[in-house]
Amino acid sequence: MEEKTIDKLCRVSLSLFRQNIFGVFHGSISARVELSKFIVNKKEAIFDAMDEEDFTLLRHTRDYRWKEASLDSEIHSSIYQNIPNAKFVAYAMPPFTTAYSLENDYVSPRDYFGKRLYPSLQIYDPKDADDWYERADVEIPRAMIERGSDILIIRGYGVYAHAREINDLAKKIAIVENSCKILTHASFKAF
Repeated sequence: MEEKTIDKLCRVSLSLFRQNIFGVFHGSISARVELSKFIVNKKEAIFDAMDEEDFTLLRHTRDYRWKEASLDSEIHSSIYQNIPNAKFVAYAMPPFTTAYSLENDYVSPRDYFGKRLYPSLQIYDPKDADDWYERADVEIPRAMIERGSDILIIRGYGVYAHAREINDLAKKIAIVENSCKILTHASFKAF
């Protein structure tokens, strides 16, 4: 497989894990390597200790390799097929962003870095959780395209993001998480 690309994915996965953005078995990360191929983590990947064995190379057409791939692979594939400039994709469930999404319709950062990158992000409501995974591969890229956004906060579910560069992918998710953390702390009233 693409050794340099896998090294980048491992490095960013560890960084996101250390920030509590990826969980032990929670999250997914991928890289497009050709028009119809992408590398994605396997189902049992542990994000703070990834290596080449934790990834699989998939084509957009399903074959036997899809069985060991992340459950989010269908969504990653759909993003790559519908958003041509997406080179890297990640799904994460950052705790402050996910918690903030439960009670709010928008994330409007008040901190400098968050405000500069995303003055306001509308939170996507997936509505019925029972059939979310059946709809997610269509709804996530569609919402990103309609909103002209490279990041989508999904109420109670987490965040999908795409980028041209791997470091930008990590930066986007981390800045949104930090902004939600600051908004949460700013809302506490002094005793």
